[in-house]
Amino acid sequence: MWKYIPLVLFFGLLGFLARGLDLDPSELPSPLIEQAAPDFKLQSLYDASEYGPESFAGDVWLFNVWASWCRACITEHPVLEQLDDIEGLTMVGLNHKDVLDDGRTWLNRFGNPFDTVVFDQQGSTGINWGVYGVPETFIMDKKGTVRYKHIGPISEEDLNTILLPLIKQLQAEQA
Repeated sequence: MWKYIPLVLFFGLLGFLARGLDLDPSELPSPLIEQAAPDFKLQSLYDASEYGPESFAGDVWLFNVWASWCRACITEHPVLEQLDDIEGLTMVGLNHKDVLDDGRTWLNRFGNPFDTVVFDQQGSTGINWGVYGVPETFIMDKKGTVRYKHIGPISEEDLNTILLPLIKQLQAEQA
């Protein structure tokens, strides 16, 4: 009887590993969903202005965490630029764990779709928001409640099937 225990443990472990292969790594649960956006006070990437969640009160806003050293952020950037034209959406970029001049240079090179860009060299704001890596994107309603978190680069499909419908819904809900 005891000689079968290692075999049972082996197959149990194999089952857990097989289950893990079926999971989507971009679907990590966030405890922030339906909670108030975590507070921050960060300086603009361009001047001495400071911003926090209260700066965007009354707006549906997108909070995109990016960095100049992030390859996936380059892939995502054209999709973010499409969001730039949406009326009633405030786009906030968080330049995460970067060098100030590198962030500015990156936006000058690829374009700046953001209404506001804040700078977090140490990454403490990213930690408070539960950021695992860049890029990550959050959508907040007009009350400042986190309604959605997207891990990884936003694709055209994500934009059309998830983000745009949610943004329109949030704009209509609290109009």
